[in-house]
Amino acid sequence: MGWPELRSICRLAEDIGFDSVWINDHLLYRTPGGPRVPWEAWSKLAAVAAVTERVEIGPLVACTAFHSPAMIATKAATIDHISGGRLILGLGAGWNEPDYRAFGLPFDHRASRFEESFTIIRSLLREGAINFVGEYVSARDCALMPRSPRPEGPPLMIGSNGPRMLQITLPHVQAWNSWYGAFGNRPQGLAKLLARVDAICAEVDRDPSEIKRTVVLLVAPLGKEARQIEDEPRTDAIPIGGTPEEIAVVLRDFAAAGIDHVQLAITPITAQAVERCGDVLAALDHG
Repeated sequence: MGWPELRSICRLAEDIGFDSVWINDHLLYRTPGGPRVPWEAWSKLAAVAAVTERVEIGPLVACTAFHSPAMIATKAATIDHISGGRLILGLGAGWNEPDYRAFGLPFDHRASRFEESFTIIRSLLREGAINFVGEYVSARDCALMPRSPRPEGPPLMIGSNGPRMLQITLPHVQAWNSWYGAFGNRPQGLAKLLARVDAICAEVDRDPSEIKRTVVLLVAPLGKEARQIEDEPRTDAIPIGGTPEEIAVVLRDFAAAGIDHVQLAITPITAQAVERCGDVLAALDHG
């Protein structure tokens, strides 16, 4: 969608009571209709920060391979300033190979590259300086000034289910996120993933209760036959649909399963669909 429509939908989401607005971070999709290049994520985040007042905002999630890690930290601190401290910094190693190939980015050793980038990003945001030389990236005598308006920087969220990625990040992040395809878009599919997060927290000596659990859900609020979001990996996940009250029941089941926050991938993403999700919020408030 173009900027006027995105601006309108973000303001609508804030007005009807959503807690957060998220922007995905991709560079190129290969779709049946041909290649598609999305608008750049960080520019959109800055614009959304400027036209909203209350909702938290964040990338879902930012690929650390698309920019130098010091630049990502600078972007995050800048947007945290623009938003008045509303940024949640979701991070991941990426998965969509066309993103990398088309833009000349290396697709190998993604977890190892992420680990070095993550070290630089979190150190700059939390400490304001780093001197780091790695195998893949470096930040020599780098400083972040001015820093985020929050002393510890924006909260960090890892978007991954991989054991190694979780071992790298769970000692440091405030939240974990998984996409609906990994658990079938239903709370019954979450047990193994949540158990993995708990087990790795134990391995890295992190209190599991300190990690907020978040998941993306595919939701079809208009009651029409919904398609899976065309840009994402194919899954057998069935969208969550029905009346607002029926959708609210499923969301309560996710809360009962231990989920703290859900991001709704709404299909279709239109003002009418967002307004119907407002009815879901009302049902949750009165349930």
